Amino acid sequence: MNRRNFAKQAVMASGGFLLANKFTYAVGAAFPEVRVPEAQRKFRSTAVEAAIKKVQSTIGNKELAWLFGNSFPNTLDTTVEFELKDGKPDTYVITGDIDAMWLRDSTAQVWPYLPLMKEDKKLQQLIQGVISRQATCILKDPYANAFYKNESQISEWKDDVTDMKPGIHERKWEIDSLCYPVRLGYHYWKQTGDTSVFTSQWKEAALLILKTFREQQRKDGHSPYKFERKTAWATDSVPLGGYGYPAKPVGLICSMFRPSDDATIFPYLIPSNFFAVVSLQQLAEIFKTVLKDTANATEFTKLADEVQKALNEYAVVTHPKFGKVYAYEVNGYGSFNLMDDANVPSLLSLPYLGAIKNTDPIYINTRKLLFSEENPFFFKGKAGEGIGGPHVGVNMIWPLSIIMRGLTSDNDAEIKMCLETLQKTHGGTGFIHESFHKDDPAKFTRKWFAWANTIFGEFVWKVFREKPQLLS
Repeated sequence: MNRRNFAKQAVMASGGFLLANKFTYAVGAAFPEVRVPEAQRKFRSTAVEAAIKKVQSTIGNKELAWLFGNSFPNTLDTTVEFELKDGKPDTYVITGDIDAMWLRDSTAQVWPYLPLMKEDKKLQQLIQGVISRQATCILKDPYANAFYKNESQISEWKDDVTDMKPGIHERKWEIDSLCYPVRLGYHYWKQTGDTSVFTSQWKEAALLILKTFREQQRKDGHSPYKFERKTAWATDSVPLGGYGYPAKPVGLICSMFRPSDDATIFPYLIPSNFFAVVSLQQLAEIFKTVLKDTANATEFTKLADEVQKALNEYAVVTHPKFGKVYAYEVNGYGSFNLMDDANVPSLLSLPYLGAIKNTDPIYINTRKLLFSEENPFFFKGKAGEGIGGPHVGVNMIWPLSIIMRGLTSDNDAEIKMCLETLQKTHGGTGFIHESFHKDDPAKFTRKWFAWANTIFGEFVWKVFREKPQLLS
C-alpha cells in the first residue's frame, strides 16, 4: 500500500481519522503488553534487548519506559527480512504498513542501532545487509525512492508517466533518497572500522549518485527525469510535463519531491541540498581514505563545494520579524517558500544531519520561525504543539517533528516538554504514529510506522545517556 493510499484510508475512517485502539490502565498499574509476541518477531538483537532492560529498570517514568520498550525494537520486531545470499548479508526493510523499502526510511529505521553494533555482531550483519541492498536499489534506478523485494513485481502506480521498471514501488525523485544510504554506510564504517561494505557494487552506486546529482543541477536546462501521476492529490504529481517549475541554474540540486513524498513547489529544496553537501563530503572521505581513489574523491569535493557556495548565496532570506533565516525552497530567481515539513531532512533537522551546528545564528532564527505562526505548518492545540506538513493535512502534528525538536535541543525544559508531549499523544496504543490531531491524540494516521517508533527510541536512549534526570 502506498503512503498516500494509506492516508486516504485514514482520512475516510471514523469521521476523518484512523482511531486508536484504547487501553485502560491506572497510574502505577502494569501497562498492557502490545509488543509483538517474541515468537513472531522478525529479528532479535541482544544489544537492543539489553538497552531496553537497562532503561526500563532504571528510569522513574514507567509510561515512558513502556513506550521505549515497545517502540525502540519496532523496526527489528516487525519490518526486517534478513538472510544470507551466497554467504553475504541481505536485508529488506519495509516502512511498516507498506510492503516496500524506501531508501530513506530503511536507513532511518536502523540508524539508532549503529552504536549497539559492537555489542551484537548479528545486528552488525543485519545493517551490512541494508547497505548492500541499498546499493542494489540505487543501481536499479537512482531516481526511484521505494523498491520491492521481488525484483519482477510491478508497481500499483500503473498510470505514472515516468520511466518505471519492475521491482520499483515508486519513482519520486527526492535528493535525500541518495543521501541516506551514504549516511548509513559512512557511519557504519566510523562505528566499526569495517570497510568490507564498500564493495565494487557500492562504489558503482556512489558514482551514480554523483552523476545523478550533477544531472539534477540542470545546468543545460534539461533533465533525464520527469514524473506525472493521474491523481486528485496535487502534491502527488509534478507540473509542466513532469519536469517541475523552472529554476535558475545556480549550482543547487533540483528535487521534485520532499522527504514526505510530496511534490516541491520550488525545485531547490534547501534542507535536502544541505544534506547532499554532507553526503558528498562523506563520499569524498571514503573514496580518498578507504578506496584510494583520489580522482573521484576530488570530484565529490568539488560538487560539495559548489552546492555549499550556492546555499550560502541563495538559501538565506530576511524575515521581517526573525531576521536572516533559511528558506525551505527557492528557485534561484528570488522566489522562496518559508515553512518546514516534519519529515527529515527538514530545516529543523539540519544539526541532526551534521549539516550545521545548532548554535548557528541563522539556524537559531529559523528555529524561532518554525515554532511560530509564521510557519504555516506549525500547529498548536489541546494535545500539544509541533510541525506537520501537507501530506496528511492541516492541524495534524507529526511526532517526528517533536522528536527532532528534542534531538536538536540542548535546553532541558524544551527536551522535557517534547518527552511529555510524546508520552501523552500515543493515543493509548503504546506506539508512535505518523501524525495526530492537535486537539485529540486518539485521532491519528498510520498505527504502524516504524521510522517514528525507532527514532523515538533513539531520542529516549540519548536522553537516558546524557540527561537521565529528565526521564524521572
